[in-house]
Amino acid sequence: MRAVIYARYSTDLQSATSVDDQVRECRKRAEADGHAVVNVFSDHAISGSTLGNRPGMLSLMEAAKDGGVNLVYAEALDRLSRDQEDIAGIYKRLNHAGVSINTLSEGLINELHIGLKGTMNALFLKDLALKTKRGLEGRVRKGKSAGGNAYGYDVVKKVDVNGEPVRGDRNVNAPEAIVVHRVFEAFASGTSPRSIAHTLNDENISGPRAGVWGPSTIHGNWRRGTGILNNELYIGRLIWNRQRFIKDPQTGKRQARLNPESEWIIEDVPALRIIDDELWLRVKARQKRSRHPVAEEHHGIRPERARRPKYLLSGLVQCGVCGGGYSKISQQHYGCSTARNKGTCDNMLTIRRDIVEETVLSGLKDRMMQPDAYKEFVSEFNRELNRLGASEDQERTRLAADLSHIDRNLTRLIDAIKSGVPGSTVKDEISTLELRKTELKNKLEVVPAPQPRLHPRLADVYRDKVANLVEALNAQDTVADAAEAIRGLIDAVRLVPEEGELKIEIYGELAALITLGQEHKRKHPRGDTSGVQITLVAGARNRRYLHLDYARI
Repeated sequence: MRAVIYARYSTDLQSATSVDDQVRECRKRAEADGHAVVNVFSDHAISGSTLGNRPGMLSLMEAAKDGGVNLVYAEALDRLSRDQEDIAGIYKRLNHAGVSINTLSEGLINELHIGLKGTMNALFLKDLALKTKRGLEGRVRKGKSAGGNAYGYDVVKKVDVNGEPVRGDRNVNAPEAIVVHRVFEAFASGTSPRSIAHTLNDENISGPRAGVWGPSTIHGNWRRGTGILNNELYIGRLIWNRQRFIKDPQTGKRQARLNPESEWIIEDVPALRIIDDELWLRVKARQKRSRHPVAEEHHGIRPERARRPKYLLSGLVQCGVCGGGYSKISQQHYGCSTARNKGTCDNMLTIRRDIVEETVLSGLKDRMMQPDAYKEFVSEFNRELNRLGASEDQERTRLAADLSHIDRNLTRLIDAIKSGVPGSTVKDEISTLELRKTELKNKLEVVPAPQPRLHPRLADVYRDKVANLVEALNAQDTVADAAEAIRGLIDAVRLVPEEGELKIEIYGELAALITLGQEHKRKHPRGDTSGVQITLVAGARNRRYLHLDYARI
């Protein structure tokens, strides 16, 4: 059998050699079982509570889907995942691909292991989180840091009498403390965070984590206590448990939630004071004066909803020089954020939002799939699919032929028994054929299905549907769905300076463009078939990005 090994360790605090140890032991087991190890997949310093950010696991799933794996070895089930939903999904997908899981701890995995061990692993994570929080709270109550390090301080590295590291001690970093004081004084005197960032970058003063300075690094979020101007450690107050993090079950990303102030842990650490109270209060007073009032109806809105795109191309427009985002710098104009906020990009050209949107919509509708270019693309695409699919078609035909041959032999043996041949005489032969039949069926299931061919008129269908989407942008009841569908077609809109003007380049995702052009129709939940309701299928095997040079405007 073609076996692979999966290994993982969780955090930077663990040894990277843990993966090597896991691989070594799994390889021993595979050799003892008589299986050849054809590949090794691993994830380093990544938690087992999430699946989407583990490239090793995702590559393993792809290999299984392609039929190159029969068996997965791992040290234990919790190396694959500690999340109940993820481990069930991994098992389900591997099982569908005809791949078994064998761990050194539990042996050959079945549904019972998934249910029991998945629950135990989830409970372990919850218990670990509670114990970790308890330990961190105890450290904070002693005036020590619970983790991370703020700009202006150095981590003190020392060990106790037993040689164990003592964590949480900090000292003031004198050069950085001077910069912190400069930032506070400049802001209190009326200088904007953007101007402060420009000045520090011009003087080649490194920011936090040795990065460049940006306005958000300075002003941060006053509610969450982030940013230089909101860090109360600078006035000798250590605040912990201000917020908690909850994992979004759809994206796997953590989202911050503010805790009630009554749950905050606050300790005085006068030795770490950098800013005096008078300067701190001046900064707070200016922040309060310049803070935009927030309407009552926006209070309590969830962050994931608050981050919805406000405009059609929000978050998709990029600078063609530095790769940074192009954001609104006035009511109507976009400009390079990096050039204005950090001063590290020299692209100062601006463009009106409505011009960008109109140009992109025109490009999607009229030029994204030019007939000549698309005709050539269809030809090449189908030719390559035919080449790749030839061997798979041959394998599928061979397996089907073998299966048909076995069915004929089984029928012949059953007829022989009916004619009087003793069953004991052909029993072993029938068992062998049945086993071979099951093996062939399993192989036939994992052989990739024939790939679809692109219809020559796909470009025309695509343009008709995009035209419907553009029209739907003007209708109140369909504008949100239309905008979402159009955004799904675009990977990026790059604004490239050329001879004092901005040239617009549209980058589209191949899977999304092709899916939009499919000729089948899906009924709208309310009976509308205007083309607004579009499903964009972009699985991991289809994530081929098409940089459309002929879409340039």
